[in-house]
Amino acid sequence: MLKFISLNQETPKKRDTVKRKKDFNEIYDDYISNKAKEQSSRCSQCGVPFCQVHCPLQNNIPDWLKLTAEGRLKEAYEISQSTNNMPEVCGRICPQDRLCEGNCVIEQSGHGTVTIGSVEKYITDNAWKNGWVKPVKVKKELKEKIAIIGSGPAGLACAEELRKIGYQVTIFDRYDRPGGLLIYGIPNFKLEKDIVQRRTKLLADSGIKFVQNFEVGKDTSLHKLKEKYDAVLIATGVYKARNIEIPGSDLKNIFPAMDFLTASNKKGLGDKVENFDNGLLNAQNKDVVVIGGGDTAMDCVRTATRQKAKSVKCLYRRDRDNMPGSAREVENAIEEGVEFLWLSSPKEFIGEQSIKEIKVNKIKLGEPDPSGRRKPIIQDGLEFKLKADMVIKSLGFDPENIPKLFNAEELSVSRWGTIKIDIDTMQTNIDGIFAAGDIVRGASLVVWAIKDGRDAAIQIEKYLKNKSKKVKSEKAA
Repeated sequence: MLKFISLNQETPKKRDTVKRKKDFNEIYDDYISNKAKEQSSRCSQCGVPFCQVHCPLQNNIPDWLKLTAEGRLKEAYEISQSTNNMPEVCGRICPQDRLCEGNCVIEQSGHGTVTIGSVEKYITDNAWKNGWVKPVKVKKELKEKIAIIGSGPAGLACAEELRKIGYQVTIFDRYDRPGGLLIYGIPNFKLEKDIVQRRTKLLADSGIKFVQNFEVGKDTSLHKLKEKYDAVLIATGVYKARNIEIPGSDLKNIFPAMDFLTASNKKGLGDKVENFDNGLLNAQNKDVVVIGGGDTAMDCVRTATRQKAKSVKCLYRRDRDNMPGSAREVENAIEEGVEFLWLSSPKEFIGEQSIKEIKVNKIKLGEPDPSGRRKPIIQDGLEFKLKADMVIKSLGFDPENIPKLFNAEELSVSRWGTIKIDIDTMQTNIDGIFAAGDIVRGASLVVWAIKDGRDAAIQIEKYLKNKSKKVKSEKAA
């Protein structure tokens, strides 16, 4: 260990830009064994591992880096998976530059971060190849049943933790495949779908039941579900696209980001997608403009590039330093030919029936707002026009009206529409109904959803144990 002075930081090589733009395969090559050991050996094993502190899951990063450097890959995997239900997913899509790697002590000292995400991906992929990843083996089956609404990362993580204890777990989801955002929202070049399907199959092999194409509120109400199950977790995520209220918003060929990404992912999975096949949600030969600066916007611009768009531009109202998404994703997009128009904001969509142009305001940054970010201010008289055949809005997500959708109007929500929970118990105002993930905290990272799902499992177990004790004491009385 401690080789960070003599060894330079080295990430896995990216595939050639020209070649990778032609397909949806992952862009990073895998580490070979000696490189994974070499890069892991750069970890300083520092007394205060900020990489671990800044990981939402508090992953024991220095420990599995040390084991990887020593060639003890099975032990490295065991430690990695002990705190993370999907290390192979987080290793691929976490914005490590904003989390663990961005807070690595070696990075802060100017020697270049340890490539934590790439090593995490390597040791987990290696574990799958060697058959070390096994379905859950339950020592004692329990009679209590738990229903989980939503098969995204929060729901999947909670389900696995509860199944380990022995509970009977059923996951209900309105889509035709489990995985939520992981399966339909994130493109293959970041997360190939067989990675997600392999994980959900493992959970099914562990005894977790999946019920697809099932909508709470349509197929049953929240209360009826609660009558059949001892506890219910709401982990639906947030999918309602934020709108942009400017003239021309009702023109055709202006789409929410998830519509565009879902169509592309479904096509990649071999589905028949009418609105892709007829060209509506296909960027081929079009001048595409994506509005937004987060990771979803980067997914959109890079997808449009692979669909052979004529041109791809990204409008963002702040500068590059203030973009909310991963800096690596921005760099990847620039390499792939995406043009970024910083300090730009749409003023008007122009066209007769379909979008033809966008009138754009130039922006300057003013004083910091309450969040600490500099406030965008329109510069009068500096507007310009952009040609656009397709506009993709990637302005973030809001929660759907869950109380109305689930026929449970008394379910408490915040002023933002997220579900209110008791911060200690993660329980809603309805007894036995819990909530976790983005539907509670708002649109966030996959790693935070996994963390919330794991925490919810702990609270549901406490609830069921207390309920069981209460029943026993009442019978004894």
